[in-house]
Amino acid sequence: MPGATELPQLVTEFVDLSKEYLRQETIEPAKRLGRFAGFTVGAALLFAIGGVLLAIAGMRGIIYLLPEGPNWSALGYILGAVGIGVVIGAIVGIAGSGSDSKEV
Repeated sequence: MPGATELPQLVTEFVDLSKEYLRQETIEPAKRLGRFAGFTVGAALLFAIGGVLLAIAGMRGIIYLLPEGPNWSALGYILGAVGIGVVIGAIVGIAGSGSDSKEV
């Protein structure tokens, strides 16, 4: 049992150890997680911009291949939208099938 004179020192030491432990186990991992999340959001944004640009290029390519005229241009836009829908559906289907877990 510590003496009355050692008690304030032990409390101070306990508080310092607690602060260091909390900093080590919560703040530093949160900083690493924030950095990872930042890179993830940046990559997602770049992929989204690239996808939009590819979709526009594909639509303009379809319109270029079709004959001239307003009706053909409208068909190009429709085919471009359908193509984008098919690609999005394929991506969602692939992403959804990878997360299936078998029930035991």
